[in-house]
Amino acid sequence: MAHFGFENDIHSILRLDKPITDAPMARWQRKAIASNNTSVLSGLSPSKSGNTSISSSKTPNKTPGKNKKQTPSKMGGDRFIPTRNSKQMDVASFLLSKENEPMETSNTTGTAENQKAWSMSLNGFNVEDAKILHLGGKPLNAPEGYQNNLKVLYSQGTTPASVKKTRYISSTPDRILDAPELRNDFYLNLFDWSSRNVLAVALHNSVYLWNASQGDITLLMKLDSEEDYVCSLSWTKEGSYLAIGTSDCKVQLWDVDNQKRLRSMASHTSRVGSLTWNEHVLSSGSRSGHIHHHDVRVAEHHICTLTGHSQEVCGLKWSPDGRFLASGGNDNLVCVWPRAQEGGNANQPVRCWSEHQGAVKALAWCPWQPNILATGGGTSDRHIRIWNVNSGSCISSLDTQSQISSLIFAPNYKELVSAHGYAHNNVVIWKYPSLTKVAELNGHEDRVLSLTMSPDCSTIATVAGDETIRLWKSFEVDPVKKKAKERMTKPTNSVIHQSIR
Repeated sequence: MAHFGFENDIHSILRLDKPITDAPMARWQRKAIASNNTSVLSGLSPSKSGNTSISSSKTPNKTPGKNKKQTPSKMGGDRFIPTRNSKQMDVASFLLSKENEPMETSNTTGTAENQKAWSMSLNGFNVEDAKILHLGGKPLNAPEGYQNNLKVLYSQGTTPASVKKTRYISSTPDRILDAPELRNDFYLNLFDWSSRNVLAVALHNSVYLWNASQGDITLLMKLDSEEDYVCSLSWTKEGSYLAIGTSDCKVQLWDVDNQKRLRSMASHTSRVGSLTWNEHVLSSGSRSGHIHHHDVRVAEHHICTLTGHSQEVCGLKWSPDGRFLASGGNDNLVCVWPRAQEGGNANQPVRCWSEHQGAVKALAWCPWQPNILATGGGTSDRHIRIWNVNSGSCISSLDTQSQISSLIFAPNYKELVSAHGYAHNNVVIWKYPSLTKVAELNGHEDRVLSLTMSPDCSTIATVAGDETIRLWKSFEVDPVKKKAKERMTKPTNSVIHQSIR
């Protein structure tokens, strides 16, 4: 019987069909009681009525837009308002009253020092020195002995990728050649570099050839009279023929491969100090101020005379596209002449500028902008001027403080090179078109008379009154780019070789 009585007691305990009287109160019942107490207290307030508080404390049974069943809720809903004891209220009141009081400046330093000491003892570093973002000044240095694998993230040191690569320009010449008996005459053009890498130099009444690839030196010609001298030299585009202007008013044409004079052309009345080629037409400028065009293919070579200068023509250059001929003279004038095929009167200049205050020997056409011409004045002028032939305007001007004897554009780096006489006697490389100085090449002991450029445009040669020729390798390019450029270059056939008489 005792066994059956024990089972009855167990079944009566596990039954769920009657309320559990001894269990703790449910959570929603506790909330309802707490809400009732709150509403009763607010109802006793003079500013609000009890009914208003009760109605405002109800939580909606359904959320707008939803049809789900809501948790059973009684008066007061499910919001929980924490209880604040008296100590918390006292602290809040103290902080509010303290905030409105003026700060004591005497304790500011001490407080800051205390905070720093607390930060060092708690964190191992000062919090003020370890900000996440630091918007001014240089990055803060890490403490001694501190290792940080992410240091590169805030380092100001330049990485290899961000370093701008600049070429090295040697201040000393790559090679120096002896040029004895070189005439120290500003108005003459005594050497030129061919497309076959052969440098021609006029020494008094002789012309020598120096093969830059092999280093061989050859005597090409010598005038019969010791009183006569060579005044100008100019290679054809193909580098097979050399034109020579002399003091006896003649222009000679030589076949360099066979070392043979092909013809001697007489038309001038004074020395021929400047020469330039445009395909089969050879233009020559003389001391008389006249410019003659020679068609070397025909017997009657003299085809045109230009009379724009009143004194010696010391500078003469055809543009790269062959459309214009630029001439500079001792009369301080710069003239631009059209090619006969361009139409109009070829005997009249399309442009004539008189801004220079000295003799204009230095002339250079821009290879990548055929309408741009650079000119340089003598001792009385000393200015480099850049002209737009199409518009006739002077784009820029620069006072070099020195006589300008020669100009040439360096296409590898788009720069302009100038040779100077008194008073600097040096060579200057300028960035184009800003005309900011890139480098100075010093070494000549007398005025630099002229300069020319190698066929690969990597080296310039200068000749000076100190009877030396100096080679400056200042424009070398990347070997990869150099090979690509060589593949693009195709050999051209000589027009003169086919029909010279």
